Amino acid sequence: MSIWSRIADALSALASGEGLTAVFDSLRTPPEKTVAFTIAVIALSAKMAKADGLVTRDEVMAFREVFHIPSEDEQGAARVFNLARQDVAGFEEYAKCIRTMFGQDQGTLCDLMEGLFHIAMADGTYHPGEDAFLLRVAEIFDLPDGSFRRLKSRFVPDAEPDPYDVLGVEPGMSLGEIRATWRKLVRESHPDRMIARGVPEEAVKLSERRLIDINRAWEEIAAREHA
Repeated sequence: MSIWSRIADALSALASGEGLTAVFDSLRTPPEKTVAFTIAVIALSAKMAKADGLVTRDEVMAFREVFHIPSEDEQGAARVFNLARQDVAGFEEYAKCIRTMFGQDQGTLCDLMEGLFHIAMADGTYHPGEDAFLLRVAEIFDLPDGSFRRLKSRFVPDAEPDPYDVLGVEPGMSLGEIRATWRKLVRESHPDRMIARGVPEEAVKLSERRLIDINRAWEEIAAREHA
């Protein structure tokens, strides 16, 4: 059974009246956490799309960029989206269930937020409603302010991202300390690490963008230090 069929089954349970908490409780085992992660991105991104007043084709395409959908699974994926549209649960309810499921695993919660930022920026505009939505989700996830700022600095092009913000380091730190942080981020961004946290194989494309961003930030900082 493909991940899309398993997701559709879980969303069918929601559509039939089974409670959101009960559905997520059934997805707590490690193999099924990939289903929970994908449902979370589908549901939250669908609700976030309403924050700027419309759902654009770009946002739909962005989801397809995050989650590779093989041609044989397109029908199942379409069913998932249709079921998600029928769900009336509020985004805060979803966010709270997800926070409970992943507990203190902030790596997975940051992975999820990264997918939401990617979709939010698909149309090239970061709407104030999207900012408020993502900030509220981050609060429910209990993510540190610094983690939210790092994600925002990578995705929102109001200005060139500060390399120190991207790595979550301070300019006064030694180059050795910054290098250690960079290496840690590279390890945590490896696809195998992400899959172990519950990110489905279909979504590890997120790691490609992250690695590009953190490597570029490290290179810029190192160049400044050696200038």
